[in-house]
Amino acid sequence: MWIRAILVAVLVCLLILYFLKRLQTQKKYPPGIPLYVTLVKFIQAGFRIQPDSLTKLAKEYGAIYTVWDYNMRAIVVSGYEGIKEVLIKHSEEFSGRPVTPLSRAVVGDKGIVASNGHIWEQQRKFGLVTLRKLGMGKKSLQRQIEDLALQLVETFARENGQPFDPSVHFFSSVAKVICALVFGHQFSADDEEFLKLMQALNFGVHFGGTFFHLLYEAAPWLMKHIKGPYKEVYAAADVIFAQARKEIEMHKTKLAGNDPQDFIDYYLLQIEESKNDPTSTYDTETLVHCISEFLFGGTETVSATLQWVLLLMVLHPDIQEKVQKEMEDAFGSSRSINYEDRKKLPYTLAVINEIQRFKCVLLVSTPRECIKDVTVFGFHIPKGTITIPNVHSVLYDSKIWETPQKFNPNHFLDKDGKFVAREELLIFGAGARECLAKNMAQMELFYFFTILLKAFTFKLPEGVTEVNLDPAGGVIFYPQHYKICALPRVH
Repeated sequence: MWIRAILVAVLVCLLILYFLKRLQTQKKYPPGIPLYVTLVKFIQAGFRIQPDSLTKLAKEYGAIYTVWDYNMRAIVVSGYEGIKEVLIKHSEEFSGRPVTPLSRAVVGDKGIVASNGHIWEQQRKFGLVTLRKLGMGKKSLQRQIEDLALQLVETFARENGQPFDPSVHFFSSVAKVICALVFGHQFSADDEEFLKLMQALNFGVHFGGTFFHLLYEAAPWLMKHIKGPYKEVYAAADVIFAQARKEIEMHKTKLAGNDPQDFIDYYLLQIEESKNDPTSTYDTETLVHCISEFLFGGTETVSATLQWVLLLMVLHPDIQEKVQKEMEDAFGSSRSINYEDRKKLPYTLAVINEIQRFKCVLLVSTPRECIKDVTVFGFHIPKGTITIPNVHSVLYDSKIWETPQKFNPNHFLDKDGKFVAREELLIFGAGARECLAKNMAQMELFYFFTILLKAFTFKLPEGVTEVNLDPAGGVIFYPQHYKICALPRVH
């Protein structure tokens, strides 16, 4: 009997010591809230992530606060100064990428976006150099994007001015840009493999940020007991990986000498050149993950932004007309517009940038992980802490933007009407982990926007007077499904 009493006493003492240690550890972190509280708020919001969710918490807990559970700590940083401090001033310290339970199960730690340490440094450097070689910002890539934008004009024209949903067309066109860059060829719209790839990518986009996604991250130990949609997640990933492996094998048989044509060609040559280097991280499986990252990351954000582009244009016909007039005044009605010409279109650039600010498709910049102890604004942030930059808090800050809650292209124009790039537009991240394909994304938005508005005037269907501007649920903020009419312009 006394042995049992001693064991109980020892257990109680150990539990007390454990909780005292946890309380002491928590004092080192910024003030914050348990993870279950954020999950409750998520449920109260109808199982949807709201754009201002983290900003509301920042008003309650401060510009830097902690979200924690029994085995995880994450700090959320809000406000421009705080995010600049983390992403730019302490870029090296916050250059890690956290591996979440779901990402570990699906993609592991390979590729560029998901990797860390030497693997990440080598893969990112290779990615940047290769994208430049493939024409990042040069005419070869411009031509491919322009051609696909012109194909989209033909697709819209076949609607004959009748109401249609542009979302599938945008997703398909942007995916073709990435396929051309990575695979070296485009798929036809009805290609069975392309349709399967599109379906898998689309599922991944809309699964992110859902209740089941957050549940997986919060309680991965439950997953073996709950079937849910997780098998579909794995199946979608398998489709993307299988297509990548198929393309790699095709490239191995066709690659001739030193004449690479696309990302896979360059990577296969790099594998061959590095085969005797013991520090090399280049291998076929890492290439598979690099391809999946390009497909997923390069498709979702640009296609979502393009959907907001047309929706905002039909809601602001005066701005749409002003963009069209600027293009005509600068280049006439027939001449095509090159990317180098963009400086002659200050108002058009301002509109594109304001769309990205006003309807940013990401709630946060891609999370980082602290790779060494660091102090930020007086708070000690230990190594291994997940850091989440709250981009929304900057894009809607009344101290930065004159009318943050309104769509206002003047945010990017000076008093003389000249375009002003704003460093506060943090949609591509900053520092060591800034988006690898930032230039390509900007080029896509410019070409699709100008070519479509040059060809059409976009209007709401007859009888439609109201449009829901609340984003659909998910980690990517797509607009609610809508229909528009593309009316050919008479030149």
